[in-house]
Amino acid sequence: MIKPKPWIRWLYTLALALIGGLLFKVAHLPIPWLLGPMIIIFIGSKLWPSMPPLWPGAARNAGMIIVGYSIGLSLTAATLQQIGGQLPSMIGLTTLLILFALLTAYIIFKISGVSFPTVLLGSIPGGLTQMVVLAEEVKGIDITVVTFLQVSRLMMIIIFVPLLIFSPIFGVDMEMVTQALEHSTASWSGLFPNIFLFAIACTGMALLGKKIHFPTAFILLPMITTAMIQFAGISAPALPSAMLDIAQLLIGSSIGLMLKPELLTNKIQMIGLAIGSGIVLLLFACILAFILMKWHHVSPATAMLSMAPGGMDQMSIIAHEVGADIATVSCYQLFRTLFIFLAVPPLLKLIFRRIAR
Repeated sequence: MIKPKPWIRWLYTLALALIGGLLFKVAHLPIPWLLGPMIIIFIGSKLWPSMPPLWPGAARNAGMIIVGYSIGLSLTAATLQQIGGQLPSMIGLTTLLILFALLTAYIIFKISGVSFPTVLLGSIPGGLTQMVVLAEEVKGIDITVVTFLQVSRLMMIIIFVPLLIFSPIFGVDMEMVTQALEHSTASWSGLFPNIFLFAIACTGMALLGKKIHFPTAFILLPMITTAMIQFAGISAPALPSAMLDIAQLLIGSSIGLMLKPELLTNKIQMIGLAIGSGIVLLLFACILAFILMKWHHVSPATAMLSMAPGGMDQMSIIAHEVGADIATVSCYQLFRTLFIFLAVPPLLKLIFRRIAR
């Protein structure tokens, strides 16, 4: 069977993404331009095998640069000083989340019979890219299982966290949030001329970071660059909501293509364990969110998004959509991301060496 040309597959994927975003928008579902493309592209990739969707990595990277810039807008000196006082809670709650993920991995290992190193790499929350790279470096790791566990949990978090936040448990009024976002929407004319400086600087730093293998360069470095330029006294323009919708579409479309259950050897068991472990980890994140609420008196939505074991880009997008404190959410997610990228891999390699002995 001859596959269609790449540009045809790309246009087909774009059409699916637009249909998904519009359907979710019309249905008034939360974060429609992230969830819609993600779910519809995932379904489309399974229903029509002769037309496999294709989404360029550069598109997702562009979306992450936009999100990184929008996070950087909220990182003012006053905000960072306020968040600096929350460092003990960042360390303590992140450590608890990682330890609970290790416990979950051990239980999955006992039930499934899959090697413990494989399940462990698939269970570390919020470290999809780094865990897959680490899986390629360690002998005996089933990369398919690692990727499936990581991506399935990420998709569950992106789907269920907004539903939790808009549920009676958290009491966020979606209509009030929508009105607030419409009222605060920035204009396109307000972008110029400063946006050129930030676009060039953020993109250049992201590309440089990728070249030197900086962790999650396409979101972290635009965020840091934007904050530093603002500290230098240059005003950073707010982004129109349409641009953030585009970023959601670019990222959501990429995530929709990552999940490939057909590659698993024991599909039913692994799918069940992935769903079960994702739900358990999400419930534990809710407990940590409650602790954070009582510790620092942040809003329920801010606490939940800070503790949710998903990616920083997705949680920041949701934070913007629900009116949560983006700076606090991004800082907690950033701390966990750096902890996972810098501290977890050496610890895991030490564990694997002991297991091998």
